[in-house]
Amino acid sequence: MTRQRTTSGSPFEATFGFARAVREGNRIIVAGTGPVEPDGSTTPGGAAEQAARCCTIIVAAIEALGGSAADVVRTRMLLTDPADQDAVGAVHARFFAEAKPAATMAGVAWLCRPEWRVEIEAEAVIPG
Repeated sequence: MTRQRTTSGSPFEATFGFARAVREGNRIIVAGTGPVEPDGSTTPGGAAEQAARCCTIIVAAIEALGGSAADVVRTRMLLTDPADQDAVGAVHARFFAEAKPAATMAGVAWLCRPEWRVEIEAEAVIPG
């Protein structure tokens, strides 16, 4: 199988020179995904709304490459405020509870835009 890539339309993909997700064989790796709306603006609201947008983008990228949320085996959640961990964790569960991936949640000093409260990356393995 040749390497496949997909984009989400985030302005960072073209500017920084990366794909939203890459599939090699049965493995899909999704880049760090911030809360970017289709027009390039930041998702309004708090950490939960931003995390939901990140997860929506991630699942769409995995689906575009032939996988599903159930195939996710690893996630990393980066938060700028530790007080957001419960809200982001609840959103993560809403999207990935069936898959029960190995997950990391860590605090960081900053993300690409100052209004971002969360960025999430994921890896999926498609069975068979």
